[in-house]
Amino acid sequence: MSTERPLRLALFGSGRIGQVHARNMAAHPGIELALIADPFIDGARRLAEATGARAVQDPEEVFAEPGLDGVIIGSPTPTHVDLISRSAARGLAVLCEKPIDLDINTVLACREQIRGYTVPIMLGFNRRFDPSFAEVRSRVEAGEIGRLEQVTIISRDPAPAPRDYIASSGGIFRDMTIHDLDMARFFVPDIVEVSAVGSNVFSDEIKELDDFDSVTVTLRGSGGELITITNSRHCAFGYDQRLEAFGATGMLSAGNVTPTTVRKSGAEGTEESAPYLPFFLERYAQAYMAELDAFAHSIRTGAPCSPSFEDGVAALVLANAAAESALTGKTVSVAGANA
Repeated sequence: MSTERPLRLALFGSGRIGQVHARNMAAHPGIELALIADPFIDGARRLAEATGARAVQDPEEVFAEPGLDGVIIGSPTPTHVDLISRSAARGLAVLCEKPIDLDINTVLACREQIRGYTVPIMLGFNRRFDPSFAEVRSRVEAGEIGRLEQVTIISRDPAPAPRDYIASSGGIFRDMTIHDLDMARFFVPDIVEVSAVGSNVFSDEIKELDDFDSVTVTLRGSGGELITITNSRHCAFGYDQRLEAFGATGMLSAGNVTPTTVRKSGAEGTEESAPYLPFFLERYAQAYMAELDAFAHSIRTGAPCSPSFEDGVAALVLANAAAESALTGKTVSVAGANA
């Protein structure tokens, strides 16, 4: 039995993703969730009551709290840079949800501001911690399928987010595709070219917001590897999350997840199963827990974070390039822009 004291962490944000992090921290044997900060204090209080934390309204109360080891930032994107900078300056480790910011210049200015700090700073690209995706990547790294040649990533949401969310999201490439762009770099770190097409095939509302509801992105690695990403804001059969890695001597793939492995076969059909898990909270529940474990490990040991702040920079660069390509019809070079 470990005699280490629990890590004391604070959480910024009590919305949907904040609730995921709060409950995971409350259930983690090596972590004490000390504070939940949110200007909408009623939500913070409800979540604090459910997790044994203390609710505060002002971020300054977090920074004034003695004995904290780190923070998790699950507040809206415009708050991220300020909270990252202030936390790092106070020696607090940081796990921040993506993106760092929607504006790359703001992100680069933040990078300069925190350059001298040595505290762990992790970006919330939780899909790296999905057991199936992580296994595929480790087996590719071990050479099981020879030289990697192609990666295919499919990610479709069950239904579009609310209009207000879409309007402030920064567009599908910075909001949705950015997860898949990070996954692409998880397999092929050095991306040199980005080509993307976007379309509006089902949602007039998303079109009115000057965004796409469906996109395809092709990336080329410095070694000639090709990565294809397919996204849609809707999917009639649920949350569609698949990945395929193709190499010189074989292929590894990870498919969708259902609540059980039970299948029914009969006269009316074969191999019938329950619907896929409904959305990211359920599909990536294990990934969020594994992400928290990795963050705690970095705090205790000083081990480098992965995904790091630099991974967040690189993913935003690729998202911007994809948006540019979709609007101009041109392939965009990003050689030398990766972390």
